[in-house]
Amino acid sequence: MQLHDVQPRPGAKKRRKRIGCGESSGHGKTSCKGHKGQKARAGAGIRPGFEGGQMPLHRRLPKKGFSNVQFRDVYEVVNVGALNAFEDGTVVNEAFLREHNIVNRNCDAIKILGNGELTRKLTVEVKNVSASAREKIEKAGGTIAA
Repeated sequence: MQLHDVQPRPGAKKRRKRIGCGESSGHGKTSCKGHKGQKARAGAGIRPGFEGGQMPLHRRLPKKGFSNVQFRDVYEVVNVGALNAFEDGTVVNEAFLREHNIVNRNCDAIKILGNGELTRKLTVEVKNVSASAREKIEKAGGTIAA
């Protein structure tokens, strides 16, 4: 077998449908869109799930079950490495973090995680601190006051 003998498998390559190229093409005149109507118009089409004005299936079916999503606690995460930006002896609490734009989203609580290294001696006043973050803060000479 030579390189010029290589061909795709039969049926693998198919010519595209040439719509609107005359009556003899088999796809001329209305270009496979039928006569008039919403789906025959340019740029038209109905969104998925639309049932022509009839009450859609997802609204006809009863709502069942309960989701706790709206009641969950939203945590804002701050890594230990981000606290290196502050001077030694700084008291780090929620108000301080918001003032310095480290935390700016609306949240229920802030949690300090242990990603990164800490070289500053800080006093951290946040409720939630991971074990690795607690270890790094105390190793740097800082304290955690919950």
